[in-house]
Amino acid sequence: MPAPLRHYNFSAGPAVLPESVLEEAGRNLMSLGDTGVGVMEHSHRGKPFVEIIERAEALIRKLANVPDGYSVLFLQGGASLQFAMCPMNFLPDGGTADYLMTGSWSKKAAKEAKLYGNPHTACSSEATNFDRIPTPAETTYSDDPAYVHFTSNNTIFGTQFPTEPTPPGDAPLVCDASSDILSRPLDISKYGLLYAGAQKNLGPSGVTLVVMRDDLLERKCREVPAMLDYKTYVEGKSLYNTPPTFGIYVLMLVLDWIEKEGGLTAVADRNETKATKLYDYLDGSDLFKPTVAKGNGRSLMNVCFVTGNDETDAAFIKFADERGLKTLKGHRSVGGMRASLYNAFPPAGVDKLIEAMEEFEASRS
Repeated sequence: MPAPLRHYNFSAGPAVLPESVLEEAGRNLMSLGDTGVGVMEHSHRGKPFVEIIERAEALIRKLANVPDGYSVLFLQGGASLQFAMCPMNFLPDGGTADYLMTGSWSKKAAKEAKLYGNPHTACSSEATNFDRIPTPAETTYSDDPAYVHFTSNNTIFGTQFPTEPTPPGDAPLVCDASSDILSRPLDISKYGLLYAGAQKNLGPSGVTLVVMRDDLLERKCREVPAMLDYKTYVEGKSLYNTPPTFGIYVLMLVLDWIEKEGGLTAVADRNETKATKLYDYLDGSDLFKPTVAKGNGRSLMNVCFVTGNDETDAAFIKFADERGLKTLKGHRSVGGMRASLYNAFPPAGVDKLIEAMEEFEASRS
């Protein structure tokens, strides 16, 4: 059979997956190995799937160098559920949690926290349409926050924290890492709770990775339903109820792929090379301009750019789409273009995008 058509997928999520992962998953749809039962048909309590989820956890621990005293959980509901689940468990009535406001997702997280306590805005770049990451000098923490929350990468506005903020005292650091999880090395010991939807760098939609320090369970501040209690998943090893088994299987394959690629250091080098090449072109272009200036925390995952004219933006998106460069349209709230360069996005796709921009720009001169 002829090879299937594969365009360059710049989608912000669900996003591109490694082709080897797609092929492996496809081979196991009818029968997982020699079990005679498809991977989506296996019981979540059966030995074949238990081996999958244990392998996935082991790979997370190895790739991210997760220290002892942390649990690795596979949940559902995406980052959006974590926006509520975190304060529901750890923000006491009348208590304060600090939020670093760098985009739409951090705003949504803080909004959920208002249901349980008082979210304090420690810093914000909203006045300039979230075009930068505030500096530590611009960040003012409250006296005794229950935790400090930040979004490590902002898919909509194209900004990314270069390193973790430092919370005051013993306040746990909580991170929504949905769009840059495992795209670079990270020091898990700096975090109390880190969560990420899988659909950008880890696998398909439907799985939420949570890595949390076990002692946080002692800070639980109210009774919550079992399905919203972190302790439920720690004690049940993510198998309290039926998890998204196929999604966890594909996530395991992606983690295997990351390991074979050389781990997080090698992946980070490749990601930086891809993004740098694209930013270098944009910085020198007379037509296309990046929306985030140098030194303001440019994202290596989501490169946002514009021409300055909505009609020209639309014309380029159509021009690119006809050349197999798909889903470049920026988020509806900001417009323009957005090239998402997650781990599995091939470097050749960046070259093709630059070629298209050069051709389009030449046609306009």
